[in-house]
Amino acid sequence: MKHLAVSALSLVLSLPLLGACATTQLSSDRLSSSEAAIRSADELGAAQVPQAALHLKLAQEQLAQAKKLNEDGDNERADLVLQRANVDAELAVALVKEANAEQQSMATQDDLRKIEGKTP
Repeated sequence: MKHLAVSALSLVLSLPLLGACATTQLSSDRLSSSEAAIRSADELGAAQVPQAALHLKLAQEQLAQAKKLNEDGDNERADLVLQRANVDAELAVALVKEANAEQQSMATQDDLRKIEGKTP
């Protein structure tokens, strides 16, 4: 019985600590990283690549949602949504780079065909 009372007391004393963890603010590094990834996708021209544009829009919406959740005190969920925003922004960047590489490859192939056509 004494062991049970000690366990209950330990639990009661640890509750404020658990609450403190739940109210931590969003990581400024994670927030900055997400904002930078969104900015990069935008500057690379994600709006011109349909799939990238979709992920850029999702990232922007998730960033706004994470900030709102953080203001409302739901910091754990805000952090998860911010992680999703970062991943979507990075995916938008990758999709833009892929589209640019594909375009460059097609241009190079066209140049090779022209060269081959002019060779005797």
